[in-house]
Amino acid sequence: MQRTTVDLAAYPDRMVVMLGFRLRGWRAIPAMMAIGKGLGDIARRRPDGLLHHEGFLFGWNHVGIRQYWRDPAALATFTRSEPHSGWWRNFLRDPRQAGFWHEAYSMRGGMEAIYVNMPGAPVGMTAFAPARDAAGAFMTAAGRMAAARG
Repeated sequence: MQRTTVDLAAYPDRMVVMLGFRLRGWRAIPAMMAIGKGLGDIARRRPDGLLHHEGFLFGWNHVGIRQYWRDPAALATFTRSEPHSGWWRNFLRDPRQAGFWHEAYSMRGGMEAIYVNMPGAPVGMTAFAPARDAAGAFMTAAGRMAAARG
């Protein structure tokens, strides 16, 4: 048996992001196809700071993605630029019976999460943490991360 670990000293500011996309009806299929196409493009073109991107399934109607980012700044630059910002605006305008969530974990401390259109069985941190509106300081990932650090 071989046991292996990793030396992460070269990545002191790394971030791990878990994302999920849940289909809640037939109208969600085109939305998932569009997001899937975009995520495939991200995996191929690798925006600056994306260390690794991989997909998996939580269930027949729930797709998962895990991404490793070099640092919070690289992740923030990506999320605020095209094509990501366009996908996000379009999804918020009309989620088409789809739900989306992400949870971000920072090596420097702090975690944050957002859940959009995700009724039903709890996902991730919604299984134990109280829900609150994504407004004010909790509107942005940076605000949520700062609040989580206390």
